[in-house]
Amino acid sequence: MFKTFTRVAISAAVLAGFGFSAPQADAGNDRFMKVMQRGELVVGVKADYKPWGFRDSNGKLVGMEIDMANDVATALGVKLKLVPVQSSNRMQFLQQGKIDLMIATMSDRTDRRKLVGIVEPNYYTSGTNLLAKKGVVKSWSDLKGKPVCGKQGAFYNKIVAKRYGAKIVAFVNNAEAKQALRDSKCVGWVYDDSSIGSDLASGQWDGFEMPLNSEDDNPWALAVPLDEVDSVWGNFMSGMQYRWLTSGRLIELEKKWGIQPTAFLKMQAEKLTPARKHLK
Repeated sequence: MFKTFTRVAISAAVLAGFGFSAPQADAGNDRFMKVMQRGELVVGVKADYKPWGFRDSNGKLVGMEIDMANDVATALGVKLKLVPVQSSNRMQFLQQGKIDLMIATMSDRTDRRKLVGIVEPNYYTSGTNLLAKKGVVKSWSDLKGKPVCGKQGAFYNKIVAKRYGAKIVAFVNNAEAKQALRDSKCVGWVYDDSSIGSDLASGQWDGFEMPLNSEDDNPWALAVPLDEVDSVWGNFMSGMQYRWLTSGRLIELEKKWGIQPTAFLKMQAEKLTPARKHLK
């Protein structure tokens, strides 16, 4: 009991530091309190999206979003349990109560806000692009009638198919899709430009390029259960994002994981820092 009370007190202090109200006694059904009482935070993360969430040579889940999940558990003073999710099941895992929180490269879209509790401010952004062998694709219109590898559950599959007439061949995971590209079973792999850029920078994709201008730039969002977005739990996670963005933590993690710097993080820091100072 004492340990639980201590963790709650510490977390309340963290919330207060972000300008949010500390948990009240009647918040017993809030997920914040459930996590504290359980002493464990369960986070849904990607296991095949390098460098945000992937398995290292020992099979351990690592990456930028894994570090973010660790930051949350550390702030709460609880253990961390990571649950691998896919684009096709990550929202369902949250709806079904299998996870407390989802940090899994999810774009913030209106339709998704009806299903899960998207917490602001957004922590990252990316656009849609294509990984292809050099010289094969020169414009988006070149995809018409051609097989293009995609990832099941990715929203841009339908957009690229409808907009450019591409024939999307959707795979369960990234490794299968990229192997199909190497085997010339498709002319390109449609995915987030941030991830493609990291692949190209890894030195493992000689002879390939990202030849197109990125489209449909979308901010990324972490999510809590839909009915928790305005609760103590939702407020706590909002506070975590403010801290990540205004402290430079995410810029630090970009550098750690070899991710090309994004202007978005700098812009968010400049926009949100005055607000955080006001909260203090």
